[in-house]
Amino acid sequence: MQRREVALIVDPGRPYDRHIVRGVAAYVQEQQLGWSLYAEEDPVARLPDLKAWGGDGIIANFDDRRIATAVGRIDVAVVGVGGGYGYFPGDPDIPYVRTDNRAIANLAANHLFDLGFRSFAFCGEPPNRANGWVRERAEAFQAVMASMGHHCEMFFGRYAPSRRWRESQEALQRWIESLPVPVGVMACNDARARHVAQACRAAGRRVPEDVAIVGVDNDDVMCELTQPRLTSIEQGARRIGYEAAALLDTMMRGKKPPQRSIIVPPAGIVTRQSTDVLAINDREIAEALRLIRRRACDPITVQDVLDAAQMSRSTLEARFRETLGRSIHAEIRRVQVDAAQRLLETTTIPIKEIVKRVGISSVQYFSALMRRAVGKTPGEIRREAQRGQSESG
Repeated sequence: MQRREVALIVDPGRPYDRHIVRGVAAYVQEQQLGWSLYAEEDPVARLPDLKAWGGDGIIANFDDRRIATAVGRIDVAVVGVGGGYGYFPGDPDIPYVRTDNRAIANLAANHLFDLGFRSFAFCGEPPNRANGWVRERAEAFQAVMASMGHHCEMFFGRYAPSRRWRESQEALQRWIESLPVPVGVMACNDARARHVAQACRAAGRRVPEDVAIVGVDNDDVMCELTQPRLTSIEQGARRIGYEAAALLDTMMRGKKPPQRSIIVPPAGIVTRQSTDVLAINDREIAEALRLIRRRACDPITVQDVLDAAQMSRSTLEARFRETLGRSIHAEIRRVQVDAAQRLLETTTIPIKEIVKRVGISSVQYFSALMRRAVGKTPGEIRREAQRGQSESG
């Protein structure tokens, strides 16, 4: 087995980069490669030393253009990773594996919309040369809301919280106070979501009753420290690291990489208390939704919901469509699909048993339903989840 020296030019202090490192390590372990891995604590300061390093390959976070420029001058195999900005100009010579910021924004938007929110906002951070991904998430979130016929308030601030904390939080608090309630807020990452939660406390706004918050990164420590605990989107950074390692392995073997650009979708959304609410003014519809979300997998039928609501079908269906934009039956199926997807991704329960647990009539219908709803068969969903688990080690 040929030994390879591979440098990981990332910031181990960031959860995103830590997950990338885990993905790289998972690929090395899975393929039983003789790679010697190390990650620089201060990548920019140590980059010039890499000229005398004599290694075989580099995986580097290209969100910082300085890193991308310096690494690009070194005559070894290089793969870039990151949020879609920094080095990546659209036609790179260096392969690049990036986050799907639009898919992340779609997840957050649909989650908040499904909770019944009709006022929305996005909280970013002041722009700099390394965080163009913030603007992309903001624009994607705003576009989803516009497609649903809703306005989205935006906030980026003038001051970096790390440098001028008090001024930054005071401005954020004033913005929170200006928003209508209830409002669903997407923050650009978990750190910013925590700032939003703190500003809500200072402004006397309840989370999640007045302000529901969704972050990005699913940093366990940050999400658990936030009060209430933070709902967050898992970016799929482990998969980014895994795919980057696979590309680098191909290049170090003297072959051309099969792809120059790979966009990795988010792994999913992890719901916690910061969005544990139904923001629906119509009390009867809210109660019907609670019934569906509690008992959809029993299963229940549209008639069961009508009986509980003590309302005619035409009346309840009209109010359902006005509130959620879908029928009672579609909401029952949506809850069943979500439950089935969680079981497929997190357990080894046989598919036949999952079909019974979520209240679907047959395996054949279940397969068709999942393909229509998710775009994948139950088997494909499970295989992708198992691969992701092996990548995360």
